Amino acid sequence: MPSLDSLPVLDFSRLNAGPEEATAFRNELRDAMHEVGFLYLAGHGIPQELTDSMLDISRRFFELPEDLKLAVENVHSPQFRGYTRIGGELTDNAIDWREQIDIGVERDTVEAGDGVADYWRLEGPNLWPEALPEMRTVVSEWTERLSAISLDLLRALAVSLGAPEDTFDAAFASRAFPVLKIVRYPGESNPDPVQGVGSHRDGGVITLLLVEPDKGGLQVEYQGKWIDAPQVPGTFVVNIGEMLELATNGYLKATLHRVISPLRGTDRISLPFFYNPALDATMPQLAVSPEFQSKARGLSVDPTNSPILETYGDNALRYRLRAHPNVVEEHHADLLAK
Repeated sequence: MPSLDSLPVLDFSRLNAGPEEATAFRNELRDAMHEVGFLYLAGHGIPQELTDSMLDISRRFFELPEDLKLAVENVHSPQFRGYTRIGGELTDNAIDWREQIDIGVERDTVEAGDGVADYWRLEGPNLWPEALPEMRTVVSEWTERLSAISLDLLRALAVSLGAPEDTFDAAFASRAFPVLKIVRYPGESNPDPVQGVGSHRDGGVITLLLVEPDKGGLQVEYQGKWIDAPQVPGTFVVNIGEMLELATNGYLKATLHRVISPLRGTDRISLPFFYNPALDATMPQLAVSPEFQSKARGLSVDPTNSPILETYGDNALRYRLRAHPNVVEEHHADLLAK
């Protein structure tokens, strides 16, 4: 593979610019996700007003008094939703220097019992701050729009690999499980870098990331080196997760990445959106063209040496058990015995 100084940039609007442009976009999307696993997505059609509203409501949440944030702390949620204070999450067995609120799809809780998979514990309500009643409306529109873009990207990837366009639809149609994290990284690097989020691969299917203007910190591994991926105006950073790598036997690449804490005296707002299938979904193995299958690399090795599990919910629950021991102790102590 050639050397790389920055992530490739693709224009999403080309999907609707006629057959030739759509085919070219699909092919470039496939190649980027095979070679790098990351790209910048321009032309996505998200109104600037909505982006501004999301960044504004995010800032306002983190500016709330500590007691109001802790009123929606994730320790109150068996579903691992809500606020995580600084130092309250682990990645790569080290503390992440960030605070965040996790927001998922709103559904009724599922009663535990014989024959009920443990991962159904992740379904349930969100914890919303009472001081920001408008937050639910803004986040819901954001999640809906990003879900539609994500599904279109998955359909484009399927076609580019010689599979039917609707290959992935069934895994997402009825009970897709998207998760939005609203994250603030307070500056701790001084100037030696401090971990914002440790090195990891995303465990889901596809991720869309928005970062505040003029902010950096994200780094992507490529050929054994770390490439800076600063915010590019008007774009999302897009990457694939381990479940999509599994579906293509490693032809598409779930890439290691990390976040470096900003310099002291500054901070950074980040909005990673994870588009995931139903908790009980197993990603279909793509019947990709022999041309691509011959270049499949098999699965990446997880930094923790944990194998990628076929059912999405098993991966999602395992990650949360590992990342949030406070919630496990409060609500899921029975799972520790397993």
